[in-house]
Amino acid sequence: MDAALSHMFVLGLPIIEKIARPVIVYAFLVISLRLAGKRELAQLNPFDLVVLLTLSNTVQNAIIGDDNSVTGGIIGATALLLVNALVVRFLYNHRKIDEIVEGSPDVLIEDGKVRTRHLRRELITVSQMEVAARRQGFESLADVQQCILEPGGTLVFIGKKPLQDEKRHQELLARLDQLAAEVARRRGGEPATS
Repeated sequence: MDAALSHMFVLGLPIIEKIARPVIVYAFLVISLRLAGKRELAQLNPFDLVVLLTLSNTVQNAIIGDDNSVTGGIIGATALLLVNALVVRFLYNHRKIDEIVEGSPDVLIEDGKVRTRHLRRELITVSQMEVAARRQGFESLADVQQCILEPGGTLVFIGKKPLQDEKRHQELLARLDQLAAEVARRRGGEPATS
């Protein structure tokens, strides 16, 4: 029993290596995902998800090495969390560097028009955009005024505003409803008849 417990808590690697491994993998992943583009984070199809899951499993061995101890896992996880906290704090205080590291939003639909050049740059197809738009409640891209691909991979759709005539029509109908209610109130609660 004592041997099992000691194996569980005794480091199999030097502590500096247990700290360095996750830090190196973290830096590699941040750079790689930035170079791969926002599309990879958007997970627009099952292949993107498979890549991220496989990537996670692949780098696991690089992080833990030959050490499967609980202590080693805690040290590695702590190193990852600390590095991430330091990076986030640093980027918060240095906005220009943050924009370089995280990237900037990309407008894929502007004024209701699909910007195919931007889609090609992000390797996103129109059909993938249509699926994403339907997930957010739009029947088609024709209902979309603007679509923005955020640096974190989120697609944000903004619907078209009603046309001026349609808006005016809705205002007139609302005013007629108000007048009908006022007439009914003055008649003593009887509904107004046309």
